Amino acid sequence: MSHAILLGTLLAGAGGTIAGWALGDLTRRYRHGVEQLDALQRQLPQPYSAVLFQQRQLRELRGVVNDIHRLVRDVTKTLEKRPS
Repeated sequence: MSHAILLGTLLAGAGGTIAGWALGDLTRRYRHGVEQLDALQRQLPQPYSAVLFQQRQLRELRGVVNDIHRLVRDVTKTLEKRPS
């Protein structure tokens, strides 16, 4: 009977040690992955925000060009309709 208790205790201790080692390894890998992801995200916003800024500027310029085109078109149409 005492041998069964001793064997059960040893098996439980060994199982707990193995499970702790495995979970610790998974936790370490997870934290390392999170740190790498954070490092990559810190690098991403700078070029990405520059691209968004350029796209916004291009949209504004496109709007200005379209407005000028409408004005020039209206003026040329009025000049064509004018009696000579």
